[in-house]
Amino acid sequence: MKPSLLDRITIEPGKCGGRPCIRGQRIRVTDVLGLLGAGASHQEILEDYPFLEEADILAALEYAAVQTDHAILIGA
Repeated sequence: MKPSLLDRITIEPGKCGGRPCIRGQRIRVTDVLGLLGAGASHQEILEDYPFLEEADILAALEYAAVQTDHAILIGA
């Protein structure tokens, strides 16, 4: 079976308050998403966080996509 980008996302109770992190490191998925949302390029993120890899950024984006893919019911 082919490894998934989501395999790069880890959740450990004792790390970052149990929030999703990149490969067990102390950088949260939300941190990467926040940087992207603020306009940082992939290259800028990789320069500022040399322990990250391009696939880590893609994994954060995929994780966010999966987590937000839920039906929202709105009452009439």
